[in-house]
Amino acid sequence: MKNTNYSFWKSTDLSYEDAIERVTKLLQEDGFGILTEIDVKATMKKKLDIDINPYKILGACNPPNAYKALQAEEQIGLMLPCNVIIYVNDKNET
Repeated sequence: MKNTNYSFWKSTDLSYEDAIERVTKLLQEDGFGILTEIDVKATMKKKLDIDINPYKILGACNPPNAYKALQAEEQIGLMLPCNVIIYVNDKNET
């Protein structure tokens, strides 16, 4: 998994499905709701007939924090919701 200047990441021994379930639960415990779930693998298959590894984008939002951010900067909506990605890399790691 590649480290970037714009992300935090962690690999896990959990399966892809279990990782999605665990991350969703932890986000909810911290006051975040999941607004969107984008199955990138399914979208690539449907739109381009390309097979990629499992890859899902969870759009998470903490309403009180989102409200504070919007009060400070109305264009912050470009960064909302907070995206969390869960995927399987080419080494079969989640």
